Amino acid sequence: MSYPNQNPYGPPPGQQPGYGYPQQPPQPSPYGPYPGGPMPAMQPQYPTVMPGGVKAARVMLFVLAGLNLIGLVLAVMGLGGVSKASHNTSAYTTSDDITAMNIGKGLLIAVIVVIVIFTVTAITLAAQFANGGSGVRTGTIVFGVGNIILSLLTFPLGLVHTVLGILVLVFVSKDEGNAWFSRPRY
Repeated sequence: MSYPNQNPYGPPPGQQPGYGYPQQPPQPSPYGPYPGGPMPAMQPQYPTVMPGGVKAARVMLFVLAGLNLIGLVLAVMGLGGVSKASHNTSAYTTSDDITAMNIGKGLLIAVIVVIVIFTVTAITLAAQFANGGSGVRTGTIVFGVGNIILSLLTFPLGLVHTVLGILVLVFVSKDEGNAWFSRPRY
């Protein structure tokens, strides 16, 4: 007996008509209108407005830049004080004191350079959030990690920097941040 019944006179008595054939309309193919062909790729939906987490990360970058500027002013004032003290040395000043002042000046200059680099980087990255691509996201992640590491070195004073760096890192690394920075630009 073959399947389905090939009887030219109709179904045998007692059987339902159309036995062996589908009783419902055929379901659409997962491959679309092309039998056996690939289904056309769906276009992912990209955000048209900056998500809230990305906006928050941008604001935090500007806040970090502002805090860095306050630290820059304090470091420059400290450098001025050390320089003034080294110029007003008396005859009773030992060479160890002069060496300590020179080391202090060198450290303050290094701190000032690092503060300027981090301030400029934070402002540049935050300004590029509106139209930046995956490079801005990667740069922000690297900035956040560097900010966290440096702020842990100055922990009691750098606690605010640590918290803001972690939040920037989290908000930019989330899926909505990835969708924002990987959207197509025209």
